[in-house]
Amino acid sequence: MTANRLTLIQPEPGQSRYAALAAALRHRIVAGEWPAGTPLPAETSLAAEHGVALGTMRRALELLAEQGLIERRHGKGTFVRGGLAGATMLRFFRFGSGDGEVPQSRVTARQSVIASAEVARRLGIPRGDPVLRLHRLRSLGGQPCLLEEIWLPLPMFAPLLDSPVAEWGDLLYPMFAERCGVAVTRATDEIGFATLSAAQARHLELSAGHPGVTVTRQAYDLAGRCVELRITRADAFAFHYTVTIT
Repeated sequence: MTANRLTLIQPEPGQSRYAALAAALRHRIVAGEWPAGTPLPAETSLAAEHGVALGTMRRALELLAEQGLIERRHGKGTFVRGGLAGATMLRFFRFGSGDGEVPQSRVTARQSVIASAEVARRLGIPRGDPVLRLHRLRSLGGQPCLLEEIWLPLPMFAPLLDSPVAEWGDLLYPMFAERCGVAVTRATDEIGFATLSAAQARHLELSAGHPGVTVTRQAYDLAGRCVELRITRADAFAFHYTVTIT
């Protein structure tokens, strides 16, 4: 077993030993040997297992940390980066008291469809592949605030096809990890503005043509695969975003 792993870390021409070691560790993490949020073995154990100096192992782990795959916790060790909780969409908006409450969620539609060209491009899958499409309404204090359309690649999310939506929690990402083994570890959000259609406004209890904000999210797993495309629409007058520049 050790011999096989030593073979995996033989550097390619022009590649440093620690970079080759980092690539081998990355392969093990992506393969699920250490799931998101779990600790890695001690540095000394990993160094001995791979037959490298402790300094080489530390440099390899530093590289993985720079790449966002792992995180160091002072006094606790090194951990595979945990999954996102999924509540961060509210950082763009001010609704209610703003006390960090998680919106209540209701899935209003669920169906397996063929990915359009744009959906396939963003998910990084072939055009025409099947995806699971969700429509979800999120509310605070009984007041609708976020209208979402979500696309998830199949068969990766097949366990959600028949799962009763009434049993789903208010946050999707923990459920993705629990039921589908998919940990969302990072996401990119694009912000745009457009008037709401009559149907969109009706769901949000606003008038047709009301100014709206659109947040388009692409979420990724540890392997760097795009595992979710989400379009969130809301009242533009509730939009609020703060950036600190130092």
